[in-house]
Amino acid sequence: MEEASSGPAYRRVLLKISGESFCRDRQGGISMTEISRVTEEIRNVVEQGVQLAIVCGGGNILRGKQFSDGSNAIKTATAHYMGMLATAINGLALQDALEHIGVPTRLQSAIRMDSIAEPFIRRRCIRHLEKGRVVILAGGTGSPFVTTDTAAALRAREIEADIVMKATKVDGVYSDDPQKNPHAIRYDRISFQDVLAQRLQVMDAQAFHHCMEHNIPILVFDFQKPGNISRAVRGEQVGTLVADAAELA
Repeated sequence: MEEASSGPAYRRVLLKISGESFCRDRQGGISMTEISRVTEEIRNVVEQGVQLAIVCGGGNILRGKQFSDGSNAIKTATAHYMGMLATAINGLALQDALEHIGVPTRLQSAIRMDSIAEPFIRRRCIRHLEKGRVVILAGGTGSPFVTTDTAAALRAREIEADIVMKATKVDGVYSDDPQKNPHAIRYDRISFQDVLAQRLQVMDAQAFHHCMEHNIPILVFDFQKPGNISRAVRGEQVGTLVADAAELA
């Protein structure tokens, strides 16, 4: 990462936004008010010259685990595919909202949906980014039993992103659950190695290990604070940066 300045600290960013960013707090569905707030921030990022790919979650519409009641009426794999389709719904909403404010986009899906999205093709995705288009990546990885966190980690490597930015409702990584332990410490920077040693939750295990093995930094930050996405891209102190110990030294 470069020194914080008025310009971007990263050339190409993979932004992982959860389904929660599409709806009001503790509600489901899609709120255009919430989407508009996110799209304004995304436009600011694009105007800084950053190449931006976005992986959408789908939890505001459906979570596969909600069907894990033991009845087996809906198979786990089917539930996961349903969750992947939910990310496409969010992707469509985000695409139109961005283009409404003048941000060029492409929606790509890991599951073929030729009427509404391009298939994910790595070279095509990179070309779109180079042309200044925001690429919205829906459908997870296209396979069940894998989270959108893992999809974000894999896509980040494929498109050679400089960092994975995980926009959540928490303001970083803590030494313990801050809701249960008022003395929990929030880290500004922490190494992959220390995350493992302390058994901290950053992303799902598969996604985290993929980023660690391929030295892809992760930034965990609160998307609800206005301007945080732009500040994160500029390299300002936002949330918690997780990287290799040598990079943090």
